[in-house]
Amino acid sequence: MAPAKPDIVLYTSGTPNGQKASITLEELGLPYEVQNIQISKNIQKEDWYLKINPNGRIPAIVDKTPSSDGKPREKRVFESGALMLYLCERYDPEHKLSYPYDSDEYWEVVEWLVWMQSGLGPMQGQANHFYRYAPEKIQYGINRYQTETKRLYQVLEDRLEYQSKNGSSGPWTVGDKMTIADLASFAWINWAEWAGVEVKEFKHLEGWLDRINARPAIQKGLDVPEPFEMKKKMQTKEGEEEYQKMHSQWVMKGQDADQEKHK
Repeated sequence: MAPAKPDIVLYTSGTPNGQKASITLEELGLPYEVQNIQISKNIQKEDWYLKINPNGRIPAIVDKTPSSDGKPREKRVFESGALMLYLCERYDPEHKLSYPYDSDEYWEVVEWLVWMQSGLGPMQGQANHFYRYAPEKIQYGINRYQTETKRLYQVLEDRLEYQSKNGSSGPWTVGDKMTIADLASFAWINWAEWAGVEVKEFKHLEGWLDRINARPAIQKGLDVPEPFEMKKKMQTKEGEEEYQKMHSQWVMKGQDADQEKHK
């Protein structure tokens, strides 16, 4: 029996974590349906969505692809790192973005994916908040999280430099090809200027960022569920202020709702 055609629904929004899912799907060439979870309307907190992602965040998928024996199934996966691993385990038999299970490279990919999930994403997210969204400018918070974000950029910069000296093409984070370890970090570092952080001081990181951004599947995935406009908006002061105001409204609205619920 021929494998069933993938039937995947992606629930997402235009954030770094959301883009991790869509660029992975695009790089793997998988067909998928998109459901735009409008965070500004708090859709991620609605009961129907919490059954898919009990954490009330994006992204998440529901994989409706029938099992190998043809039986119907609906597998939901939430958390972007878990989602990326799932997609590779099920739909990357040629290891386009991964390495064979239990190889040294497989575990290195897992290491860097967990590093990103537990460090880079949370720290840069806090830099975003204090630099862009906080109703009062707390310089300590801005300095704290921008500095930690830069420290983590340096960790990846050093890794890429090491890879370049050891024959890695690219270089890439693990081995000689782009993997989900690269895509996970890329989705956040591609928003560096939003956190008030410059990439130019990191030579290898800047080249790595350019190589990934040049890929057609990446550009297609970044525009899910709507066109990615941050970089264009950042070209003018007016555009930057407009983009910041728009995002600040839903960020603070969501925070206020959580504070009211858990006070």
